[in-house]
Amino acid sequence: MKTRTILLLLLLAPLLVQGQHVEASWESINQRGYPEWFTDARLGIFIHWGLYSVPAYAGKEGYSEWFYRGLMTGDPERCRIMSLYADTTLPLFEQYRVLADHWHGELWNPDEWARLFRKSGARYVVLVTKHHDGYCLWDSPQQPEWNSTVSGPRRNIVEELTEAVRREGLRMGFYYSLPEWTNPLHIWMKDPDKNISEYVEKYMIPQFKELVSRYRPDLIFADGDWQNTAKQFHSEELISWYYNTVGADAIVNNRWGQGTQHGFKTPEYSAAIVEHNIPWAECRGIGRSFGYNRNEDIANFMTDRELIQHFCELVANGGGLTLNVGPMADGTIPFIQQERLLALGRWLSVNGEAIYGSEPSHNGRREEHTVRPVMTVQHVHAELPESNTIDFDWVRNAPLKEMPVDNFSLCWQGIVTAPEKGDYTLVLEADDEAYVVLKGKDDTILYYNHGWAENARGRKTLHLKKGERLDLEVSYKEKELEAAISLKWSSDGVNFEPVPAKWHGTATWHKTVNCFTQRNNALYVIEFNRPEQTLELFLPELPENAVATLLGTSATLTWSQRFDKVSSSNIVTIDLSSIDQQEMNALDHAWVIKIDNYSE
Repeated sequence: MKTRTILLLLLLAPLLVQGQHVEASWESINQRGYPEWFTDARLGIFIHWGLYSVPAYAGKEGYSEWFYRGLMTGDPERCRIMSLYADTTLPLFEQYRVLADHWHGELWNPDEWARLFRKSGARYVVLVTKHHDGYCLWDSPQQPEWNSTVSGPRRNIVEELTEAVRREGLRMGFYYSLPEWTNPLHIWMKDPDKNISEYVEKYMIPQFKELVSRYRPDLIFADGDWQNTAKQFHSEELISWYYNTVGADAIVNNRWGQGTQHGFKTPEYSAAIVEHNIPWAECRGIGRSFGYNRNEDIANFMTDRELIQHFCELVANGGGLTLNVGPMADGTIPFIQQERLLALGRWLSVNGEAIYGSEPSHNGRREEHTVRPVMTVQHVHAELPESNTIDFDWVRNAPLKEMPVDNFSLCWQGIVTAPEKGDYTLVLEADDEAYVVLKGKDDTILYYNHGWAENARGRKTLHLKKGERLDLEVSYKEKELEAAISLKWSSDGVNFEPVPAKWHGTATWHKTVNCFTQRNNALYVIEFNRPEQTLELFLPELPENAVATLLGTSATLTWSQRFDKVSSSNIVTIDLSSIDQQEMNALDHAWVIKIDNYSE
């Protein structure tokens, strides 16, 4: 009888969770927690497709989906591109509406998209149902004349793609912009932020509930929240309502306004985060933009190898990846993006067990670029291009292509000459941290730490003679997300300008060459360089019955271990000489060694 009761409770457990009511409070929402499917999935596909896909234009590293915002601010190049489609003497919104006449989606096939996403190895899809321009990809009752069923492709993109994605066995999620640039109730980034309440209560909340009630997405990715509070967006109410409506599998992100206390984290173009307690997934494009950008250089796109290794590192740090595709206006996904997705899918078809449902291995010591693999750690150094000023803002990028976008250091040397006698005020700003040293005197004259300005000395005035020279060293440390530094000066009230000099610089970073995940009772060692005949790893002592294999090959590998007194570490040596070289040659980009019967 007792056994039957336990079995009955186990069978009912999902239903009990499903029926658990969530109150409109952060405490109740957080007690509800997060579904396991999201953390286990690790890989999702983001889709940015809309009116902005017609001009498909931004700067080399800009966001093309922000095309309307560029028009709002009078960006010359975006205004020039807009003039090719519409009379730019018309009111701005009327100009933008004309893009719907050029957006046909004539080659769009939702089933082909869904099959491609499944082949990529993704487990979920996130469609931008409405971006900041307010244009809806379904027949929203709140926007009866501003949606894709009455203009543009004249199709219900949300409905058709949701059905196609679910037929392929993938979970469907929706991106939803909370504010809009075009709504007369509140024009975001123009009207005062405090005046958003009427828009939220009369428009946003009814529209959000209609969208969710109709399609019941497993995931909501809210956005556009940073200028308003969670209270202004009624976020506790909406998240709890969404959870109660969709059930136990529902999950939301953390972009619901200032004061948000719930949601999976969404670092954007940043791999620096290491988090094991809250679900997270980096969101990024294969290139620099989310929407398709015709102006983007080929060098901006990650190679197959870069994408796969980057993804592995995210998973080893406890997270995942929501990888964006930006379709063209005709509905086709650019070939370079398709190729990257298929390459990722081929790799996952062999090595997916190291990714899906895995956890970071706390005992596996992640190694970095070394002289001898995994034995010592060596910093990577590279020279920066010579520059006449230090005034940089790397958007979703790093100074050199081979560098990571986070966790790097830069150092410049330069001799600055005062053109005239007078007082010169130097100003240093950075994201994240920088300082300036006056060489010869070994004096730190400027220091700036983003977020800690009250403790920083980011401004200093020096009295200089005509022709006096300052031998300066400028050091910069980047941690995560944005990367920017500027050193400027003014003289006797003249406007601040970048300090001119022949700046010679070097960059320093760590290059990861392997990382570790764990699943069930197996450890996965993901090597970024093709293994040689033997491989040495810093690992905890393995049990005698541990079994090593290289995924994608059939041989069982022999191994041995010893304690190294110098490093006070256990070193495991794996012999790969028995592997058939044809099998080895079929593998690429990252090689996964599985150690069964591993236990911490």
